[in-house]
Amino acid sequence: MHAINSMPAEQAAEVHQPGMLKPLIDPIISTLINQSPGILTELVKFHGSPLNLVWPHAFELNTLALLAVLKQHNLSYEMFYGAKANKSQSLLEAAAQSAIGIDVSSIHELHAALRAGACAAKICATGPAKTAVFHQALVDAGSLICIDSLEELGHLQGVLQAQSPFSKARVLLRYRPTNSPKSRFGMGTADLLEGLQKLAKHTDIFNFEGFHFHLGGYGFESRAQAVREVGGFVEAAREMGLNPRMIDIGGGLPVRYVEPHAYAHFFENDNKPSHYYNQKVPGDYYPYGGELSASQWLGLLLDAEFSPGLSIASYFKQQHITLALEPGRSLVDQAAISIFRVTRTKKLADNKAVIFVEGSSFSACETWFGSEYLVDPLLISSPRLPCTATQAYIAGHSCLDDDVITHRLINFSTTPQPGDLLVYVNTAGYQMDLLENEFHRHPLPRRLTATCCTQGNYRFSPDY
Repeated sequence: MHAINSMPAEQAAEVHQPGMLKPLIDPIISTLINQSPGILTELVKFHGSPLNLVWPHAFELNTLALLAVLKQHNLSYEMFYGAKANKSQSLLEAAAQSAIGIDVSSIHELHAALRAGACAAKICATGPAKTAVFHQALVDAGSLICIDSLEELGHLQGVLQAQSPFSKARVLLRYRPTNSPKSRFGMGTADLLEGLQKLAKHTDIFNFEGFHFHLGGYGFESRAQAVREVGGFVEAAREMGLNPRMIDIGGGLPVRYVEPHAYAHFFENDNKPSHYYNQKVPGDYYPYGGELSASQWLGLLLDAEFSPGLSIASYFKQQHITLALEPGRSLVDQAAISIFRVTRTKKLADNKAVIFVEGSSFSACETWFGSEYLVDPLLISSPRLPCTATQAYIAGHSCLDDDVITHRLINFSTTPQPGDLLVYVNTAGYQMDLLENEFHRHPLPRRLTATCCTQGNYRFSPDY
């Protein structure tokens, strides 16, 4: 670990703000970027490009905001951080220190969560392809296992019955809501009822704790409808002698990256083929400028109607059921920035340019939407005059023509030069490391945990 102080003003680099899709920035991170940009230059010089800086304080703030909503509604709750959103060990440690649970999807995430100090009983394993080794590790730890199918239930039963004496597993059954009939995840009504019957026959090896579902999209209304559907299965389980105590609603809480009015203006005026170098508007986007924060979304869900005169929150309280949720992206909102060093800027036809950076599109991507990361980067440059404006798209350092961080033509008030930095803000939620690789034998990007001790004093340590 090493500490870095702010650089004198005369040594500071210049920060150029984007003019269109300007990112929302956490105040502590904004202070570093705008008042001490030379620190970023120093860090990249030492650790290479691209470089990811992870900020656990943002995770803690996001956690507190969601917990405040749950406590306001006087609910019994569990929160499991969706570890798949980011590979940072320091964010897992932040989850453990915040006394919330962790949602894991592999034995590797399980081991990382335990290494971070997470309580094993507060770990929930989702995902449909758990191996026997993974099942056994979860049973040994006493963690919660979300059963995706009758086949997985039979597989886990075999793992348990192969032991002497039998071990016991804590399980949820995953439901496939009616608005997702083609999803390969979860069980429909017939399979779910059969699963309940099997659990009722094998209480010696299964401790049934409740139900789980996860939906795509970001609307709270679809989650409210799924809770209403699960309510019928709660009654059926109780009639079988089971005691469901939890409904896990999964994730999908929204994150706001840019101001809603700027986002709306972009779609009304600037989201045209001519604004993309490849002349192609992506078919879908994450809702970067949504109207709701994660906390507002959760409040609306809890206040939504379960049945006439009964809210979702009141249903959970009335039935003595714990509400569980698995935020991933929304808990790591503002928890990282990704810094790319410019290699060169190449002039193209029609007064356009391409900016090549040390790094690839795999380190700043929005992979699940056939899209690109729709937030403008900040430019950090050495002081220079005169400033020549340019319009450019940004490409990675590989030999692949499709290695493009953004096809969208971005307006720069000064043309980026070799050694300048492009800073992408708020990349912790899948963007920075979901697709990272060692193509061309480039090493994986370095990741540092960043903390601000006092104003203008920062510490950076390796994040493993």
